[in-house]
Amino acid sequence: MIINNIVRNNSLFYKGFLISGFLSLFMLFTNISFAQTAEDEKNFQVCKACHTIGGGKLVGPDLAGINERREEAWLIKFIQNSQEMVKSGDELAVKVFNDNLKIPMPNNDLTDDQVRGVLLYIASGGKLAEGEVSTIAEKEDASIADNQAAEESTKLIAEMKRDGQRNMSYVFIIMLILMGVSLADLAIIKIVKAKWIHYIIILTGLAIVSEIIFVEATSLGRQQYYQPDQPIWFSHEVHAGQNQIDCKYCHFTADKSMHAGIPPVATCLNCHNQVKEGKKTGTEEIAKIFAAVENNKPIEWVKVYNLPDHVYFNHAQHVNVGNLDCASCHGEVEKMDQIIQIPDLSMGWCIECHRTESVQFATNKFYDQYKDLHQKIKDGEMPNVTVQDIGGDECAKCHY
Repeated sequence: MIINNIVRNNSLFYKGFLISGFLSLFMLFTNISFAQTAEDEKNFQVCKACHTIGGGKLVGPDLAGINERREEAWLIKFIQNSQEMVKSGDELAVKVFNDNLKIPMPNNDLTDDQVRGVLLYIASGGKLAEGEVSTIAEKEDASIADNQAAEESTKLIAEMKRDGQRNMSYVFIIMLILMGVSLADLAIIKIVKAKWIHYIIILTGLAIVSEIIFVEATSLGRQQYYQPDQPIWFSHEVHAGQNQIDCKYCHFTADKSMHAGIPPVATCLNCHNQVKEGKKTGTEEIAKIFAAVENNKPIEWVKVYNLPDHVYFNHAQHVNVGNLDCASCHGEVEKMDQIIQIPDLSMGWCIECHRTESVQFATNKFYDQYKDLHQKIKDGEMPNVTVQDIGGDECAKCHY
C-alpha cells in the first residue's frame, strides 16, 4: 500500500530509490550465483599450469569466454579426455590440438558436474564467494605449515640416521683399536697381568664389530633418506602439489616401461616456454632450462631411488598391471620441495607388500591361466589373491 501510494504520487526520489534497490538486489543475486566454491577452484588448479582466465595464452589458450565459444557438452567431453576426441576425429578437437602445437592435454578424472563447476569458475573470472576465500586462505596456510613440518621431520630423521652411521663408524674403529691393543699385550707387551680383562675386551669387541658388519652389510646398496642436490632447483610441492600436475605427465614412461624415466627438456618447455618466472626462485632456475637447450646439453638430474644391480624392478608391472599409486613407494611427493627417499627399499619391505597386496585377479585376463586359484575363490577358500600367491616371493622373480 505504501509503495503504491509513493508510485501514485509520482515521487521521482522514491521511484529512483526503488529502482536502485531492485537493481542492487539483482546484482547481488547475480554475484552470489556466480561465486564458486573452493572445490571448483581446487579442480581448476590442474588447468592453471597451462591456461589463464583473461591473462592471455599460456601453454594452452586463454579460457576467458570459453563458455560462449564452445558448447557445454563438448567442453565436458574434451576436458575429461581430449585425446580420445582427437583420435575419434572430432574436427573441433583436432583443430584445437593442432593450433596448440599438438601438445596433449592430460586427462582429468572429473565428473560431469565437477567440470560444470570448473566452467562456472572460469565464467566468474576465477572469483570465489568471500567466505570461500577466507576458508581457502586458512587451508593454504595450514597446508604450508603441514608441508614444512613434514619436510623438517624427514630432514631431522635423515640427519639422525647420518649421525648414527657416523657414531657406528667411530665405535667400530675404537673397538678395533682396543682389540688390537689387547692382542698385542697378550702376545708381546704383557703389561696387564689380569688376562681376563683382555678376554672380555676381545669378546665384547668381536660381538660389537660383528653386529656393525651385519647391519652395514644388510644395508649395502640402500639409500634411505637419500636427498641429493639437483642441477636445477625443482619443487615437487609446487608442480605436483600446488599446480597438481600428474606424475605421469613428466614421468610418462612409468606405466609403459621398466623405468619411470626422467623428463627431457622438451617436457619442461611445454610449460616454461611461457612460464619464465617461479614463485620461489624467480628467473634464475628456469633460465638454466633455456641454457641447456642453447648449449645442446642435457640436464644431468640425479636419480634418487636406486636399486642394486642384481635386483629386477619393472615400473610398468607395478603401475599399470598392479595399479599401485606412486605414493605407495615414493611417499607424498606433492608435499616435498626436494625429493627424498622415504622407504629403505629392502627385500623385506618388498616381500611384505607382495604378501599383503591383492592383484586384479578378476579383471585382468593375464590371470585366466591360474584356474586353480579362480576355483578356490569361487569355492570361498580364498578371499583374494596376493602377489605372493602367484609367485611373488620366488627369488628368480626379482633376482637374476
